[in-house]
Amino acid sequence: MDRIIYTTMTGANAAMQRQTVLANNLANATTTGFREELTTFRSVPLEGFGSSTRVFGLDATSGYSEETGTAIVTGKPTDVMAKGNAWFTVQALDGLEAYTRNGALEVTEQGQLVTANGLPVLDEGGGAIDVPQNTTVSFGVDGTIVASQDGEEPIAIGRLKMVTPPLGERLVRGDDGLFRGADGNPLPADPDARLVDGVLEGSNVNAVETMVGMIAASRQFEQQMKLLTTAENNDKSAAQLLSMN
Repeated sequence: MDRIIYTTMTGANAAMQRQTVLANNLANATTTGFREELTTFRSVPLEGFGSSTRVFGLDATSGYSEETGTAIVTGKPTDVMAKGNAWFTVQALDGLEAYTRNGALEVTEQGQLVTANGLPVLDEGGGAIDVPQNTTVSFGVDGTIVASQDGEEPIAIGRLKMVTPPLGERLVRGDDGLFRGADGNPLPADPDARLVDGVLEGSNVNAVETMVGMIAASRQFEQQMKLLTTAENNDKSAAQLLSMN
């Protein structure tokens, strides 16, 4: 009897975890540069004496969708969108290098180039980018940063560090929503990475598909609960038969 209970319990737990992931994706359907988190179900046999017939249902995160989000034209010079599978490099709150597709950049009052969340944007050398006072910033297609001032010639003050994960390798999403290399080490700058200015990349979450997935996960959870009820009723019936004997 405990076989169906354990199997159903783990299946219900996996459905709840999947529901959590889908809800997070839906909540970020309008977040700039958000990458949809993917999940899969898998069966894991329980190891141990007398447990060879028991299987646990688990929900495993299989990474993120690499599909490019919708391009949103803003016309703002500091809004940039990475082409292909390129990523922008920022300094995370832990002080280490991390990567994002969110290209909504700003210049602080202190003249530092940061993301909309206030994280410093890094250049090819891995350092923060300082913008000269009383200048406006624009970007070249290769990530070159140009500072312009009225009556003076524009000057290049650096280049954004943009990285492209090696073929077949994926970045790992952290709890802070930023991505990092699979081994935790910084990736080298990609000289061939390109961007488009005046454009932001929207989330690649398909809201309709996500809502359908949430409905399916909810129904799956309900089915698991019905199986638990069936197991409970069977246990009660067996107990009554044993008491009669």
